[in-house]
Amino acid sequence: MFHPTVFDNLKVAIENQIYDYDNLDGLLLVTDRSDLLDLALMSREFLLSFRLTGSEKVTSQIVLSSTVKDLGDEILENPDTHPGCQLLLRFYLETADVSVQCPAIGQVLTSIWGPEIQPVQSLVFVYGQAENTYRNTVELQFNRQITEDQMEDIPELLQAVLKSAEQLEAI
Repeated sequence: MFHPTVFDNLKVAIENQIYDYDNLDGLLLVTDRSDLLDLALMSREFLLSFRLTGSEKVTSQIVLSSTVKDLGDEILENPDTHPGCQLLLRFYLETADVSVQCPAIGQVLTSIWGPEIQPVQSLVFVYGQAENTYRNTVELQFNRQITEDQMEDIPELLQAVLKSAEQLEAI
């Protein structure tokens, strides 16, 4: 019989909560979902993208990933290992005034997530697009693996994601 991995359990917990926010609460609209298995690396990645209801500026994305080592350690029950997953949050938005908006984005996210999770902003200018407008991809990488021990923290994590999106929308 199939035994779900840490990745599967965390994915389902995150997915269920996000879809509840979409279908039951009307707080957001899921815009994209990917559940990927990389056969070359034998890794897994789950991506769920959404926008707050009524939002046009910010798309949020939750990325959960697991390596072959983590999956192997868990399935083989290797002693002295602590298999888990990596969590990455992304926010996509347009930025017109880089010198003002980028520091404001950093300040908003640092106030929500704390100084240990530093936002990384990547700006892309698309030739032919409106002058001085950049596509800004903001990433928050958690520096430790998450496991089923953090399952109860998922609602609080997702509330912080929603708060981040709401405050980024105001910038």
